[in-house]
Amino acid sequence: MSRQLLVVSTNYAPEHSGIGPYSTGIAEHRAAAGDRVEVLAGMPHYPAWRTDPGYRGAWRRTEQRGGVTVHRRRHTVPARQTAVRRALYEASFLAHGQLTAPRGPFDLVLSQMPGLAGGLIGARLARRAGIPHVVVVQDLMGAAAAQSGIAGGGRVAGLAGGVEGRVLRGATLVGVVHETFRDRVAATGVAPDRIRVVPNWSHIARPSGDRARTRAAMGWRDDEIILLHSGNMGLKQGLEVMVETARLAAGAGDRLRVVLLGDGNQRAALERAGAGVRQLDFVDPVDDAAFPDVLAAADMLAVTQRASVLDMSIPSKLTSYFAAGRPVIGSVASRGGTAEEVLRSGAGVLVPPEDPAALLAAARGLADDPAAAARLGAHGPAYVDAHLSQEAGLARIDALIDEALARSATAGERAGR
Repeated sequence: MSRQLLVVSTNYAPEHSGIGPYSTGIAEHRAAAGDRVEVLAGMPHYPAWRTDPGYRGAWRRTEQRGGVTVHRRRHTVPARQTAVRRALYEASFLAHGQLTAPRGPFDLVLSQMPGLAGGLIGARLARRAGIPHVVVVQDLMGAAAAQSGIAGGGRVAGLAGGVEGRVLRGATLVGVVHETFRDRVAATGVAPDRIRVVPNWSHIARPSGDRARTRAAMGWRDDEIILLHSGNMGLKQGLEVMVETARLAAGAGDRLRVVLLGDGNQRAALERAGAGVRQLDFVDPVDDAAFPDVLAAADMLAVTQRASVLDMSIPSKLTSYFAAGRPVIGSVASRGGTAEEVLRSGAGVLVPPEDPAALLAAARGLADDPAAAARLGAHGPAYVDAHLSQEAGLARIDALIDEALARSATAGERAGR
């Protein structure tokens, strides 16, 4: 039966990293299945944290993308992350989105969190219309404020966690993208029987280009070992470890080259920190068609996090890394969900976070043992096929939506007796 759904997500296509591809995938999948789907989103800005040139100056915009009606609302986009700037970012989307939200009617609202604003808007719209509200938790904002290193984050962690908890407790069902989020969500007061695990899927195509040609196009020599990090260059990634790894490699005459591919609010600071390090490259984001081949052209792929980051997020880049078929080095806390995912996949190794010497040693070890590196890399695509396919991921979202609608119908029948 056709449904009318509203998806609330600050991030949406054409953003091609982070949360945007998953919000877009859900909305377009449901539209293709026959639902009427509308989206309330912000202006495209991630991961550069600059409004996309095609949307600058626009206050509101409605567009059709992939069979979905997308309503965009202007909001602040902080070039530098502090607690106050993040609060203004959330508040501006909350105020503008709430005042001008699509009117429906809708059968269900699905919110992606973060951000907090999207969760609050979705909760209020669903409550006002008497319809189910489903929340998919990609990152935990309260934990993020405390763990990510954002200036002033410790002072606002309790406030952010309180708002987050209120939204989650009021939701019909809560989907979490990794098992390690279950306990944290339950600790906010959400009954465990309302929490479902809905892992993200690998949303990029498998590599198909000529590896040697791609390396040549990127300017990488055959005798270099490329350690690549892709995606957002923010605070929680702790990418200073990559800069210092490159510095150590250069000082030792090592053949390792460190490549940071992407953008983010910390890129300029990282470029300043790495000025003069000859074995460190910063590369602008590449288009979606080229991205899988660039990942596969590297020798190894790095996922890094600050030592304080434990259970606030699972980097979405991992799904792309695994699909690329290259070994992964996780410079992350061993007790966190990211470490658990790397180990579960069988596609990588772990080193202590914020330890450039350990990261360099791991990269050297894989470079010196190409057979071991190949074995690790081969596990990634197999893990994607078994656990992270788009079909399986969207089927879990379908089940989450269907269950929420069924719960709402049952509750309505009981109330009518």
